[in-house]
Amino acid sequence: MTDIRPVSTRNAPTVGFSTGTAAPLSQAIVHGDTIYCSGTGPLDPETRTIVSDDFAEQAKQTLTNLVAVVEAAGGSRETILKCTCFVRDVANFPVFNAVYREFFEGNPHFPARTTVIATPHRTGVQVEVECIAAVNRP
Repeated sequence: MTDIRPVSTRNAPTVGFSTGTAAPLSQAIVHGDTIYCSGTGPLDPETRTIVSDDFAEQAKQTLTNLVAVVEAAGGSRETILKCTCFVRDVANFPVFNAVYREFFEGNPHFPARTTVIATPHRTGVQVEVECIAAVNRP
């Protein structure tokens, strides 16, 4: 039997696509020792509102939310293997790099990464990040 389990945490926002409708996704899925995280953005976990109009603040909150999901799945910042990042405006790419570098600076490695210039689905959201991570094993 295949070891697959969905992950949900209140420490990171769950996305909604329309009022009163549950999103058709899991915050993450764990398969064996691998965590597959859905994209997360700059929303406050409690209010589900965008934390700021400032791009750097949005990027920091997005990465913080991502790690909260990874931790709920049994991983950690250090076990993130690959990030796919979506940035709304190419002009914010240098700021994103600076925030991303600072966020992962203490890791033994930077995760592999792809960054795409794209428009996130929610008005006001300037950045979204998804990842693949490993489960911590004792």
